[in-house]
Amino acid sequence: MAQQQSNKYARFVYMVTEETLFKDEIMLDFHSFVHIISGEMQVVQSDRSYIFGADQTMLFPRNQLSSVIKRPKDGRPYKAIVLTLTTDHLEQYYTKNAFKITQSPILKTRVFSKHPLLDSFFASLKPYFDLTEELPDKLDVMKIDEAITIIRSIDNEIDNLLADFSIPGKINLPDFMEKHFMFNMPMEKFGYLTGRSLSTFNRDFKRAFKTTPRDWLMQKRLELAHYELAEKKRKPVDVYLETGFENLSHFSFVFKKHFGYAPTSLKNQLQ
Repeated sequence: MAQQQSNKYARFVYMVTEETLFKDEIMLDFHSFVHIISGEMQVVQSDRSYIFGADQTMLFPRNQLSSVIKRPKDGRPYKAIVLTLTTDHLEQYYTKNAFKITQSPILKTRVFSKHPLLDSFFASLKPYFDLTEELPDKLDVMKIDEAITIIRSIDNEIDNLLADFSIPGKINLPDFMEKHFMFNMPMEKFGYLTGRSLSTFNRDFKRAFKTTPRDWLMQKRLELAHYELAEKKRKPVDVYLETGFENLSHFSFVFKKHFGYAPTSLKNQLQ
């Protein structure tokens, strides 16, 4: 189970620790700035997959669907410092700092190379989690401003993303669902990301696919899992999380019910 540690007076900075494998589907309404201290994090998105390890730093854009799998590694738990860059805070920051937008925001994970500014910044945060007294007034806000300033200094295109405060508009539902069906998210979030209320999402979905979202999602996830097992010769234990299933036993049950044989027997079936 995830543990979040923070100084009780800090609002935007916290530490996450995972002692065992942990998987979650996320769609944050804020940008997330992450520095991994130990362990390993796999991030699966619609068009790519990442694996991050100790001493790596990345920025996850808001409103982006991702499957996140965190694991201990080399005998150490997954541990990371996380900063939340909220829209409200970014709006306040950019009212006081000049910026230039040159293109529409690109919603992709930013991975930052090792940099002295990043090293010193995260080193300055670690002692916060040992404090027992109140932080100086507004120090957490100052540290978020410092983080934004550092990111801007090492990525001259980041303003296109951080200074964009728009909300998702109505987009093509079939195209979106074909790219994101493997994410096990509430229907309300699928609706939000396609610019629809839940009722409108369900109505438009049935019109487009002639079935319910639940049935369609299960069919697509099972087809993807079958492809990974049959064509890429992967193991069920390496596939079920990435294809939208919460646990291996449930995956095996619905897979056998749908295809007539267990995923573990697929290799023998093909031979």
